[in-house]
Amino acid sequence: MPPITTPAIILGALRYGDTSKIVRLATRDLGIRSALAKGALRPRSRFGASLQLLSEGVAHLYLKETRDLQTLAAFDLTSLRSGLAADLPRFSAAAAIGEVAWRFSPAESHPDSYDLLSGALTVLETAPEEAIEVLGLRMLWRLVSVLGFAPALDRCARDGTPLPPDTPLRFSAAEGGGLCSRCADGHGVSTLAPVDRRALEALVSSEAELPVFDERHAASHRRLFARFLRHHLAEGGEMPAITFWEERSWVSR
Repeated sequence: MPPITTPAIILGALRYGDTSKIVRLATRDLGIRSALAKGALRPRSRFGASLQLLSEGVAHLYLKETRDLQTLAAFDLTSLRSGLAADLPRFSAAAAIGEVAWRFSPAESHPDSYDLLSGALTVLETAPEEAIEVLGLRMLWRLVSVLGFAPALDRCARDGTPLPPDTPLRFSAAEGGGLCSRCADGHGVSTLAPVDRRALEALVSSEAELPVFDERHAASHRRLFARFLRHHLAEGGEMPAITFWEERSWVSR
């Protein structure tokens, strides 16, 4: 049987034995898959340097649905994404997006999330330095929304009551978004001022103009996203790339 070909992005890799790698792939047609790249560490490997983190190409997979680990026959590189590796803020945002895709995309075809991931990496690689922070936030919110976890911002996440626009937003990460005054009591909400609510609405949107943040507001929005993600997606698991991005650990304090 010939291998199945699909666009794919490398989300992770680890050494397997002396000469091979196990790679974690986000694929457009097969969802998230793990595959064995036999001989990838040999000096004259057919994979060359293509299996780098966040690189994109066409994967040729021998697929057996009865096993978790597939066989990667070849990987035709289309983008090495070297621009991400050369800049820590870009790489941090891209790695956070990749981690969300790795952990929470399904093991079945989901073209919308793949296309968003691919587009996000392309944008982050070439965006102006001053835009990286806010673009990373938007792409993360867009990815969780495409995966079915969009936050409720115009209606109460608990009882569906419409939330008046341009007013403070009582946001509960645990409940999945804004709460009305009746539901907010006892739910540990964070109150977003109208300007921060509008910024969040713009980040979740795919079309609104991007907000402009100073460092204090950017840090608040990173923390808000990370809390939301951990409540609704991570199920208590460690997410090192998200933590590194959230805390901007490379910045001197």
